[in-house]
Amino acid sequence: VQLQASGGGLVQAGGSLRLSCAASERSFSNSAMGWFRQAPGKEREFVAAVTWRGGITYYADSLKGRFTVSRDNAKNTVYLQMNSLKPEDTAVYYCAAARERVGVSKDPDDPNWAYWGKGTLVTVSS
Repeated sequence: VQLQASGGGLVQAGGSLRLSCAASERSFSNSAMGWFRQAPGKEREFVAAVTWRGGITYYADSLKGRFTVSRDNAKNTVYLQMNSLKPEDTAVYYCAAARERVGVSKDPDDPNWAYWGKGTLVTVSS
């Protein structure tokens, strides 16, 4: 099972990026999908997640209004639209897929986040 995150890069503060996470080898249409990030010297933290049916989204409180998570089950892909980026958003962003039909956890150490991608680096310059 592979999750491949892409779309990271260097952007100026105030700019936007859209991250994608494509799953291969199996369908995740019955799994919640999440985004986490890890900045240098910091622990991995929750960013956003979407339920397996796509009807409910969750965000870190500090990111509400700037980030939008969505999914396309037909493409087995989850997206993270990031707007009004700030230097403090600089981090490696990881996508994760939960075990089937379990709820969303904001804890990156929750074992229900069973599959992880390798991450994509987002750098926001001031």
